[in-house]
Amino acid sequence: MVTVSGELGSGKTTFVRGACRALGVEGPVTSPTFTIGHRYRGRVDVSHLDLFRFRDVSAAEWGDLEPYFDDAVVFVEWPEAGTGVLPLPRVEVLLEHGEPGSRVVTIRGDVDPGLRHGH
Repeated sequence: MVTVSGELGSGKTTFVRGACRALGVEGPVTSPTFTIGHRYRGRVDVSHLDLFRFRDVSAAEWGDLEPYFDDAVVFVEWPEAGTGVLPLPRVEVLLEHGEPGSRVVTIRGDVDPGLRHGH
């Protein structure tokens, strides 16, 4: 799982679109704000979730989201709503507005503490 955080208009969906292209997705990659999630086929399956409309993801809502995590690279926009419910991320991406017309991208890898201990 890759979390993609940043304020409105910081480029989260654009970042995910580029990552999908790099993973072999050829069709349109659009924001799932109103559908919660999209699943794409590339060299690997890719899921793209947007939790913007959620305050907190409940256990019942997790049941609707869980299939997106089966055998896929998963990008989650607005992951804060899933704190305590979503799996721990492997990578965290933070997008911020920089100088006019630019973005500052911070990427932290292997965030899951279990991975650091060989689990």
